[in-house]
Amino acid sequence: MTFAPSRFAQGLTVETAFDVLAVAKRLKAAGKDVIELQIGDSPFPSTAHAKAAAVAAVGTDQSHYCPSHGLPSFRASVARFMGREFGVPVGPEHVVVTPGAKVLEQFFCEAVLNPGDSVLVFSPHFPTYGPNIERRGAQVWFVPLRQEHDFRPEPAHVERFLREAPRPRAIFLNSPHNPTGGVATLADLHAIADLIRGKDVYVMSDEPYCHMAWRERHHSLLECPGMIEQTVGVYTFSKSYSMSGYRLGFGVTAPPLADLIGKLINTSLSCVPPIIQLAGEAALEKDDAERDATMKLFRRKVEILVAELQKVDGVKVAEPAGTFYVFPNVKAICDRLGIQSHGLAMFLLEAADDKLGVACLGGECFGAAGNGFLRFSCAEPDERLAQAVHFFAQAIQRPDRVAAFLAERPHFRLTATGQK
Repeated sequence: MTFAPSRFAQGLTVETAFDVLAVAKRLKAAGKDVIELQIGDSPFPSTAHAKAAAVAAVGTDQSHYCPSHGLPSFRASVARFMGREFGVPVGPEHVVVTPGAKVLEQFFCEAVLNPGDSVLVFSPHFPTYGPNIERRGAQVWFVPLRQEHDFRPEPAHVERFLREAPRPRAIFLNSPHNPTGGVATLADLHAIADLIRGKDVYVMSDEPYCHMAWRERHHSLLECPGMIEQTVGVYTFSKSYSMSGYRLGFGVTAPPLADLIGKLINTSLSCVPPIIQLAGEAALEKDDAERDATMKLFRRKVEILVAELQKVDGVKVAEPAGTFYVFPNVKAICDRLGIQSHGLAMFLLEAADDKLGVACLGGECFGAAGNGFLRFSCAEPDERLAQAVHFFAQAIQRPDRVAAFLAERPHFRLTATGQK
């Protein structure tokens, strides 16, 4: 008998960064020098107290089940963190612990959405938003983030969504924003809050880059009056504490919704391992100074990458307001070479040179609104960032190699109307 996957599984899309990561690793294993700027992982070690706490937890046999909502001590630590860092007064009852941030997308959708509901997503967007919304039979309502508006969410788009969407039910808000580096201002957030307050509309506020806001401190929709009743704030240890492999995150919301998400964890994951939670608790309580020092190193990397890209003819780029991504507009280069932006990304990795490659992502990996852009992460040593841009500048002057690449990969050609 031939296996027949579900209709949902047949159309499932994934985070392309991991696909490009696999290609980069294969090329490196074959001897090619690859500068890896494709995936959003920290190049720095996990913070010291987190590592020590994890080792100690193993030694004291903290290896059994714990409450599905999370360890009481860790939830209390998160509550203190939210008040200390962002001025959001919450208690442990507002906190639910998860294995990273991605699963909170799924649990938010399962808790809030019904088939036929409409969900606002600002685009370019993180690629797992769509599958989690579609898993519930809801409909995505895309609105663009514009480079000329610093890639900030525009309240006017929220107002239109509420007015025109068939069944407006939820909003996915990501700030600081992946992939663009845009950051919603406090005024933006208050304007959005004023539009939805008291309506039957809920927000998944995705905030994993909360310590990578470069112009002023990070602001959350949770700071706006009444919004904790309609918002799930989503946080992770992957970026701030370089703990991506620990798979630790948490949600902050009203207690009834936190309790419901805890039940969803109970029926799917049982709990997040106590060893991991104790490591996170130590990071929150003792690793602020190390975290902040690392954030300064990240900001320096962003500055280097932007400064180098600004020297490349055909690139339009400004320093992002947050994150450790740079999202240059390369439409002029793509138009000249007749190649889609993700095709350009794969050319830089696979075909621009036999011995050296640069791994990055085309903007369309983040939806049609990303066409004509590239996303570079800063997860390499500083000198390698400059080397990557120098290689990029040279590679786009090799039209014969581009033509040969497109002959083998015709699906990366630009169509008559531009980006595919």
